[in-house]
Formats: sequence, structure tokens, C-alpha cells
Amino acid sequence: MSEAEARGKGSGAPDPEVPGTEAGISRWRRGSDGRPTPPDRRLPWDRVVLSVVIPVYNERKTVARVLERVRQLPLGLQVVVVDDGSTDGTREILPELEAEGFIDTLVMHEENRGKGAALRTGFDEAVGDVVVVQDADLEYDPFELPALLEPILKGWADAVYGSRFLGGPHRVHLFWHYQGNRFLTLLSNVLTDLNLTDMETCYKMVRRDLLETLPLTRERFGIEPELTARLAQAGARIYELPVSYRGRSYAEGKKIGWKDGVAALWHIVRSNLLPPRAQRWERPERDPWERRKETPRKR
Repeated sequence: MSEAEARGKGSGAPDPEVPGTEAGISRWRRGSDGRPTPPDRRLPWDRVVLSVVIPVYNERKTVARVLERVRQLPLGLQVVVVDDGSTDGTREILPELEAEGFIDTLVMHEENRGKGAALRTGFDEAVGDVVVVQDADLEYDPFELPALLEPILKGWADAVYGSRFLGGPHRVHLFWHYQGNRFLTLLSNVLTDLNLTDMETCYKMVRRDLLETLPLTRERFGIEPELTARLAQAGARIYELPVSYRGRSYAEGKKIGWKDGVAALWHIVRSNLLPPRAQRWERPERDPWERRKETPRKR
């Protein structure tokens, strides 16, 4: 694959196949290159490093565009991609994208182990100050990641969730999938004593020094309620922000199904009531990006 092909619509112009691109960028100024520019320049954008962990399974049609969008972010990045045993040709594309500079760390699972296993592998490889999950299916717009990072840089949050249900632009479909998400979030809230609106969201951004203390064991989609339970047990300050969302249909490649929803009920109960539990987390006196204040990172 050539660099031009990998970049796709890489000019910074709105991409009709990326969810809510215009709405996501509307909260940010555009630079001369079309990329989002954070509005509060007083924050240490030039010192923080964001590890973007991308689990991939049979996403040959979309993974290059997602990586190109991530690379346009005006942030210090480590891009970690974990292929979870793809069989559609994705595994053949990823080394080429790594060679072209889109991927910093590439890990291949020899067989499909599940999203949770892929994320745990990716978390182990992360070296940034903050870690975020980015799916490879274009349902979420990477241009919204700087907005999620802002509460962490301001010292308000230890973790930030991007909620699909707080009024951001979204594709209208799959009523029962929506209701299932709301019910699972409600049950999770009952047991964690949080008031989240979207526990199952892909966009979970966490400080790495906190994430490393959480005992995570789930292999499949149970990683979502498990991570939420562990953050609550650790006493993390969690913020939610609205994000745009372009949900796929099953015909378009959506993988999570009703069986995963039923399994999520057990994962919610197990993660909250049974060991292992996360220990209470003590925030450091100085953030890692503040310790770099005397020697700013070159961009």
C-alpha cells in the first residue's frame, strides 16, 4: 500500500465517512493545515504524550483512515495497534502502515482472543502519560480526542469518558442496542455509585500511572464494565464529555451482539462484587507532563 493510499482523505478536509467530523472540530479552531487546534494554549499540550491503543479485528477497509486521522492530531502521540487475529487481509496491511510511520508499536495476536485481551496487550505497550482506546471502525472521530484530554490536563479528572448519549451528533438506528446500552450503564452505576451515561463507550481515556494499578482480566467486551468498576474502586475522578458517533449496522461490520450484552450483565456483577479489586489510587504530587516543564518536548 502506498503512502497516498494509506492516507486516503488526508488533507485535513472533512471526511464524510468519519462520524461528526465537522461537529467534532467545531469546538476547536482549525489550523492552516486543517487539523484541530486546542483553544486553551495555556495547557501543556506540547509536553503531554498520549498513547492511542487501537484494537483491530477484520477492519481492512477502515484501519488506514483511522490511523491517518489519529496522526493529524496536534499532540505528542504513541500509536499502539494490536491485531487480534484478523483474517480479512488486515494483518498484511498493518506492517506496511507501520513502515510508513502511522504505527509506533504493532503487536499481532496469532488468534482471535477478544477486545479485552487486545486492549490489555496494548496497555502493556503504552508508554505515554495518558492512554486512550480508539476503535478502528470509524464509529468514533479521533479529532475529538484533544477535547477528552483537556479535563485531565486541567487537573479536573483522572479518567474521561466520551459519551454517545450527552447530545453529540450521532447516527439514528438500532433502538434495542441503544436501550441495552442504557440498561447496562444503569446496572453498572448502581454497583459503582457513579452517574455515567455511557459505560460501554469506546472512548475511555485514563492516566497511565492510574491504569497500571488496575487489575484487568477480561478477554472480550467485558473489559468495558471491568475497567469502569476498577476506576470506581480506585477512587478515580471521572469526567464525561459528549462525542459524535456513527454506529455501524451488523451488515456494515458491527461485531458486538446480544450474547455480549447478556454476558455483560455477569461481567458487571463480577467486576464489582468479586475479586480482584483495585486499590485506592494516590495521585502524585506532580503530573508527569509538569515534570517536563523545564525541558519541553520538541515537536
